[in-house]
Amino acid sequence: MINLLVVGSLNADLVLRAPRFPQPGETIHGEALQIIPGGKGANQATAAAKLGARVAIVGRVGSDTFAPFLLASLQAHQVDTTYVRTDSSASGTAIIVVDAEGQNSIVLSAGANEKVTPADVEAANGLNPSLLLLQLEIPIPTVLHAARFAKRKQACVILNPAPAQPLPDELISLADFIVPNESELSLLSGLNVSDVSSAESAAKVLLRRGAKQVIVTLGAKGALWVAPQHTLKVDSFPVHAVDTTAAGDAFIGGFAAKLLGYNLAPDHEWTQLEIQTAIRYACACGALAATKFGAQPSLPSLMEVEQFLKDL
Repeated sequence: MINLLVVGSLNADLVLRAPRFPQPGETIHGEALQIIPGGKGANQATAAAKLGARVAIVGRVGSDTFAPFLLASLQAHQVDTTYVRTDSSASGTAIIVVDAEGQNSIVLSAGANEKVTPADVEAANGLNPSLLLLQLEIPIPTVLHAARFAKRKQACVILNPAPAQPLPDELISLADFIVPNESELSLLSGLNVSDVSSAESAAKVLLRRGAKQVIVTLGAKGALWVAPQHTLKVDSFPVHAVDTTAAGDAFIGGFAAKLLGYNLAPDHEWTQLEIQTAIRYACACGALAATKFGAQPSLPSLMEVEQFLKDL
């Protein structure tokens, strides 16, 4: 039985490694082009499935050669693609340049992702997931409808507000957990986020807008949990970063998978230990993903995460 539903994007990632990012007007040499399955929705679905969650995804692919490739990758990791529709447009794509430090620069072409509708969400009405994962690479009205759909199903909602863009207060209030990075939190709060203290202040702006809990991902510095009665910093794990693409998706997939082990009843009151444990687990997932190249190929398995934590 499906316990996690993802409503989101599927992209073909066109990835180039380069010694550095080119300056405007500059041409530099990179390594051979790689085409890798990606998209925040598909990445997070795959991440959670590899960690033991039973996952289905709602989304769209295009009528092109990328579509079978994207679906096959999800299916290979036991993600149910029944609710992925084929659109007449092109599949979503992302042009990704990865520098020598493992940092990335990404340009998206939404393609079929911008055609995902509330009706696509309703097609999954037969499912009763415990948890819903949302991102912003599909239209905001569809994301909002999916959050309402989840509440109708009494499901817990995790919202990853990426790529960064303004959001209605209703969507913020429907999410049980909002998981932004520093730049996304800056945009949503209107404050400059540059360290843990400013991240806490900005997260409290979201609480005033109706957010229940905010988890700010801080990259190699870990994550910060901010709730009405709690604030907690959780450190990450030092690793040699090869490519940070999908490290955030690995974090969210890991956090979701860990939450599924708890009581997700609508009236569940989260304890500090539960959240701290889930964030630490998510940090391990994100750190491991950064040690490998590519999006979905970098996502760690349950065995890899458990061995990583055991070896600490």
